[in-house]
Amino acid sequence: MARTILIVEDTDTAATTLEIALLSIPGVQVERVRDGLRALEYLSPSGGRAVDALVTDLELPFLDGFELIGRLRSEARFARLPIVVVSGHSDPQAAERVRRLGASAYFGKPWSPVEVQRTVATLLNSS
Repeated sequence: MARTILIVEDTDTAATTLEIALLSIPGVQVERVRDGLRALEYLSPSGGRAVDALVTDLELPFLDGFELIGRLRSEARFARLPIVVVSGHSDPQAAERVRRLGASAYFGKPWSPVEVQRTVATLLNSS
């Protein structure tokens, strides 16, 4: 059975780059949504969808990545979900904030698709 990675990214170029990189992980499928609210809907109990990892940007419409991570980590069922942040932020305070919220990894600008892929693969294999 394939493991599912959810990408939360509103920029098509970044989402496609991430999708291509992540699909190189054996046995995964990738789903994409454009904002934090859609991610919550996708992951809601009524949505009936489970994911094995989440890769999100911070600057998103409607509900930013900080709030998304906070809401997910407040639910016991997402306590161990690998969450990787890929962001245009190069601000070290953003990196520290997402770590405090419970993100598993943070990649600021410029980020490497290969490094993101390796990190997600490692997190999937350790969970």
